[in-house]
Amino acid sequence: MPFNLKGRHFLTLKDFSHQEIEFLINLSIELKKNKYSGLRGKNLEGKNIALIFEKASTRTRCAFVVACADEGAHAEYLGKNDIQLGKKETVKDTARVLGRMFDGIQFRGFKHEAVVELARYAGVPVWNGLTDKYHPTQILADFMTVLECKGYLKGIKFAYVGDGRSNVANSLLIGGAKMGMDLRVVSAESLFPEGELLNEAEALATESRGKVTLTSDVSEGVKGVDVIYTDVWVSMGEESKIKERIQLLMPYQVNSDMIERTGNPEVIFLHCLPCFHNTDTEVSRQFPDICEATEEVFESKHSKVFDEAENRVHTIKAVMVATLGS
Repeated sequence: MPFNLKGRHFLTLKDFSHQEIEFLINLSIELKKNKYSGLRGKNLEGKNIALIFEKASTRTRCAFVVACADEGAHAEYLGKNDIQLGKKETVKDTARVLGRMFDGIQFRGFKHEAVVELARYAGVPVWNGLTDKYHPTQILADFMTVLECKGYLKGIKFAYVGDGRSNVANSLLIGGAKMGMDLRVVSAESLFPEGELLNEAEALATESRGKVTLTSDVSEGVKGVDVIYTDVWVSMGEESKIKERIQLLMPYQVNSDMIERTGNPEVIFLHCLPCFHNTDTEVSRQFPDICEATEEVFESKHSKVFDEAENRVHTIKAVMVATLGS
């Protein structure tokens, strides 16, 4: 059934029901089919979209720009040096100015409180492209990819391996619990998710008949899973912790041994990207051990990371169409 999400913000999956998340994923699949068949969308025709970026981005920026163009909207990129946000002007004032000029606002930045403040005062839909706490548009693309590969979400055995306190891990906990998954966070105990968030995810999993597990034991965590997911060991703004995280998370590197330990020859590997899987980047040349997934796995038949990256366009498009479109 269709859901009326018109005018809603998209800040965290906490604010959306199981059925609403499912609706957004199904709409993403429909919009993807339309694009592949050459149908040009007009759902955002005449709309102006502000794209605020405090943090650099490849997939989120490009996905929003392409999604806007596909549906007839104009996207305006606003980098951290382009506007006065947080410098000479408060978030509250910036929200009220941009809300008078734009029909929707995307924010990708550091503090989650900033996107909440934007949403409180903008008067137009605000979408979270990433904050320190949550990355909800990414998780929609992840779940869309799982659905395309496996055909279902409820009951999927899904292991997130690595930094269990990251924005991706937080969002997967909430989203996986809402969708009735068997969601496992496999990490060093010092990097387990916050207790309050875990309690919330467990309550949601009880409602959906899903399951949430925390473990530092890799063999236990990945046994029988359908999906292995990891992310960078050090997020933007935490560069001083690189050596510490390498030492702490090396046992959780996604390699061929971990793939074999799943016991599932059809297990898929996901990563929100960028991924350190070789020494072909500036950071990985400086820190060659910062490798959350090996080249062998990244380039293997198990890897669906580029399907996942493409799906950022379709899921972001679905969010904008559902909350703003005609």
